[in-house]
Amino acid sequence: MSTSNLGCVVVAVDVSEESMNALRWALRNLRLRSPVDGDLSIKPGGFVILHVQPPPSIAAGLNPGAIPFGGPTPLLCFLGFNFIDEAQVEVPAFTAAIEAHQRRITEAVLAHAVQICEEKNVAVNTEVVVGDPKEKICEVITNLNADLLVIGCRAFGPIKRMFLGSVSNYCINHVSCPVIVVKDTS
Repeated sequence: MSTSNLGCVVVAVDVSEESMNALRWALRNLRLRSPVDGDLSIKPGGFVILHVQPPPSIAAGLNPGAIPFGGPTPLLCFLGFNFIDEAQVEVPAFTAAIEAHQRRITEAVLAHAVQICEEKNVAVNTEVVVGDPKEKICEVITNLNADLLVIGCRAFGPIKRMFLGSVSNYCINHVSCPVIVVKDTS
């Protein structure tokens, strides 16, 4: 694979090992063009590690594994809080706890990704955005005018994919640059 013309490669990472395998693949197989002194046609970029953090919401706290104290308590449900329709409920302490937990997850994901890059002696830029991963990855690709997106594939089955969607499939059909989807080979 000839990759000497790549200036900006975005690697999307999340908590999955598949995304870290995609990062390892990119570092092992892709070479970026060297900037030429004084040549303004060469855009900055390099490897960009992108993590999309979901927006904080009460609904995110419904998964007991997603927050440190185990989700809504029966007492809050008894008091009439409807955790399904988050627009009707505003619990600032709960939202703050979710935000703090998401920040810790983001820090851990980026620390792991940067460690992988340091082991390969590759300097990278990191970027964190908040929102729907499908939409935000496409937005960042456009904003950076990226030459390539590398993304892992969790290999959801057909039923899970139908309900959850596929970030990699969405990106293939909506980004303005080539996409490499690295499937788990184990």
